[in-house]
Amino acid sequence: MNYKIASLTKNEDFKSLIKGKKINNKYLTIFFKKLSDKNTNKLNISFVTKRKIGKAVIRNKIKRRLKNLMNEAVKKLDINLNYSYLFIAKKNIIEDQYELIKQNLFKDLKKIK
Repeated sequence: MNYKIASLTKNEDFKSLIKGKKINNKYLTIFFKKLSDKNTNKLNISFVTKRKIGKAVIRNKIKRRLKNLMNEAVKKLDINLNYSYLFIAKKNIIEDQYELIKQNLFKDLKKIK
């Protein structure tokens, strides 16, 4: 499947996603919702890490990990491209191993239909 990952840019998109459905786990909070003006050929997704988690280097490492996980998830799972996604990282994501985070993320993405 050809896809292109695009990040959300408009403040209204973030606000409407937060009002949508959400899934919590140990590492992330995932908000998802169908946006009206969304292009279905692209996967609209944004990653947010709070400043409380750490300095810029740590926050960027978390975002890189999440982007890598989403690239794997798109290839292996059937992700609904009609939804827009917002991932908010929690403090535990730094401390645990990549494989544990991957298992939890894949399990949660399978729930979204």
